[in-house]
Amino acid sequence: MVLLTVERRMKILFLVLAIFFTAATADYIPPPRLDGFVYNNPSSSFALQDTVLIEAYFDPLCPDSRDSWPPLKQALQHYGSSVSLLLHLLPLPYHDNAFVASRALHVVNNLNSSATFPLLEWLFKYQEKFSGAQTRELSRASIVEEIVKVTTQVLGSSYYNSIVKSFSDTTTEIQTRVSFKYAASRGVYGTPFFYVNGFLLPDIGEAIDYNAWRKVIDPLVAANKGTKNEDSIHFFL
Repeated sequence: MVLLTVERRMKILFLVLAIFFTAATADYIPPPRLDGFVYNNPSSSFALQDTVLIEAYFDPLCPDSRDSWPPLKQALQHYGSSVSLLLHLLPLPYHDNAFVASRALHVVNNLNSSATFPLLEWLFKYQEKFSGAQTRELSRASIVEEIVKVTTQVLGSSYYNSIVKSFSDTTTEIQTRVSFKYAASRGVYGTPFFYVNGFLLPDIGEAIDYNAWRKVIDPLVAANKGTKNEDSIHFFL
């Protein structure tokens, strides 16, 4: 008899749940627009063919997602417009309150997309407020109330009523479910996961440091620049 590790059991359970929920609510698939938040480009009007595209799958209450963000952000700042990031959310069932935190990001993105990543960074910084033993005795309503307060701090007090309303209707709940199902459809079962130009990076579930990102992206950016130069020469010829 082969004994499965706890991690392996969780992965199998997660995939089973993902298949179940995807099948149970298939009427929400596909969504009206591509899932994900675009970093430093709220309008999403970027040309994928002209950039190296990184797709990151994060859980805002996952410590590994938190640790992976600073080096990825540093790489994005280094490459500028040569690299784009599309962030997907995967609220993991074994991270307390991950669904509510992920929903808050959808709420903010709908109201003012320029505040989406600032809220993500706030959630990363104060993860302990919404996960772990100190939250187990708290009700779901009290967690949502605290998340609303945080979201209001990031967006501004004028957004308070809109934030409360967003947590009361089903729109952002469905968006958060779709994010979960989209990740499952890509074979993602943990966080962080990274795809570069559609291909999965091998070091899944772990933070990637800045130097590792440079090793992955440098040759791709160089190849893109070479292709653009060739296209320019052919145009003038």
